[in-house]
Amino acid sequence: MWMAWVRSIGGRIKSDYRISAELVYNTFPWPDTPSGPARARVEAAARAVQAARNAHPVATLADLYSPLAMPPNLVAAHRQLDRSVDALYGRGSFDEIKRLARLLERHQAIQGGLPVEPKPARRRRA
Repeated sequence: MWMAWVRSIGGRIKSDYRISAELVYNTFPWPDTPSGPARARVEAAARAVQAARNAHPVATLADLYSPLAMPPNLVAAHRQLDRSVDALYGRGSFDEIKRLARLLERHQAIQGGLPVEPKPARRRRA
């Protein structure tokens, strides 16, 4: 969810994402605070990501997150974390477009709707 927001709302400097506090981070539409089983699933998935990282003690973050050489156990742990977080935003599976649509819906709900500008009156021809 976060990366869908960053790719769509944030900008880029060369090939790196630009994440500003005002435009990207502070406007991210967090889900309602999870409780019970949903919270436990996210916490367990986050711990699994940490455990997968810890399984490679000599690797740097650059090594661990290399697009060509990411360890399979870390890939699997992140997929599970993504599924757990996606579930906080509703049922169903998400692709990039569905994620962004859900995030924009949530953003609009949090903001209380967007103001609608009145349309100018049309002139009638005589």
